[in-house]
Amino acid sequence: MEKKKGKELTKAEEQIMKVLWKIEKGFVKDIVEELPIPKPAYNTVSTIVRILEKKGFVMHKAYGNSHEYIPVVSQDSYKKEFIGNFVENYFSNSFRQMVSFFTQKNNLSLQEIEEIKKIMEDEIKRQNMPDKLT
Repeated sequence: MEKKKGKELTKAEEQIMKVLWKIEKGFVKDIVEELPIPKPAYNTVSTIVRILEKKGFVMHKAYGNSHEYIPVVSQDSYKKEFIGNFVENYFSNSFRQMVSFFTQKNNLSLQEIEEIKKIMEDEIKRQNMPDKLT
C-alpha cells in the first residue's frame, strides 16, 4: 500500500518516519529513544504516529494495550513523490531547471560537478544499452 498523492508530511511527521524507516518497526518508546535531545514527550510522539497511521504511512500490530508501528510507505517511494512534487511546484516540472538552479545557486565544487556529470554519463550509457534479454 502506498500513500495517496498529495499527502505531505509535516516536519515532525517526517522526523518520526525517518526513525521508523531506520528501525523498520517499533513501539512509541523505541521511536522516542531514537529522537534527538531535547526529546519530545511520549504522548506527542504517540499522537504523531496515530496521525501517520490515519494518513496511510504506517500500520500497527497490537500486543494487548501496546502497538508496534510499521512503515507502510517506503522511504524511496516517499522520496520519489516528494522530489516529484518539489520539481513540479518550484521548477515547472523541469528537472533541467532544477539542476541548473542548484548548480548556479549552491556554489558546487568542481569535484561535485564532476561526480554529477559521471552519474549522468552512466545513466545515459545504461539507457542507450540494448536490452540483452531480447
